[in-house]
Amino acid sequence: MLRTLEEQHDYTIGACDGDIGHVKDLYLDDEAWVVRYLVVDTGGWLSSRQVLISPIAIGKPNWVNKQLPVLITKEQVKNNPDIDTNKPVTRQNEPEYASYYGYPYYWGGTGLWGYGMYPNVMMPGYVGLSSPQVILAATQNTQASADVARDHNADAHLRSCDAITGYHIHANDGDIGHVNGMLIDGETWSVRYLIVDTSNWWIGHKMLVAPPWIKNVSWAEQSVSVDLTRQAVKDAPVYDPSQTLTPGGEALLSRH
Repeated sequence: MLRTLEEQHDYTIGACDGDIGHVKDLYLDDEAWVVRYLVVDTGGWLSSRQVLISPIAIGKPNWVNKQLPVLITKEQVKNNPDIDTNKPVTRQNEPEYASYYGYPYYWGGTGLWGYGMYPNVMMPGYVGLSSPQVILAATQNTQASADVARDHNADAHLRSCDAITGYHIHANDGDIGHVNGMLIDGETWSVRYLIVDTSNWWIGHKMLVAPPWIKNVSWAEQSVSVDLTRQAVKDAPVYDPSQTLTPGGEALLSRH
């Protein structure tokens, strides 16, 4: 099921031995358009420190009560590598983080997460259909992933989802609005759509733009360019935030 970016905020993160804190932001991989980390405010128990939690550790969510259980302890969180969430997370940070928790590197395979589509199959000790093969492939790929890490010293392509909200959206023939939010797959943690508010051009409407339709993102200019015309956007099915986007609705949008 798809969840909005807004819904993710303030979800409670529960460790094996108690609550860790609340989600304040998400870090997006701007190449694969997948959420790689949740930024969690730990509140008073850890001096209001913000920590990163990988979707790899997330168990079965309780969407109704806005709770995300994670298969780690508060002590692990307390002693994990200190990463300044006010600065970009670089590839140098990630191997240290992965090594601390015993995770294979997500960027080492051909899938969204290693060689698979789902983050939790990378969790050490995970038991599930086909998981031994997935874990084995990811583990065997660790050394190759380390080489990749050394070759990508500067930019891990991680961006704040909150920061992207508000970016201007440009079609081939003019502006169509700004990023109002995102729809995120609750199982793969991939960003399936940007929600576009067209109020500065077409009052009272919201439209959806899928990452494959994006041709360029200018982080310096805070803008997104899509390979669509304004008319194509205007003729597309309108997004209604009050209604759940069904597979049929997605198929209709894709056909358009």
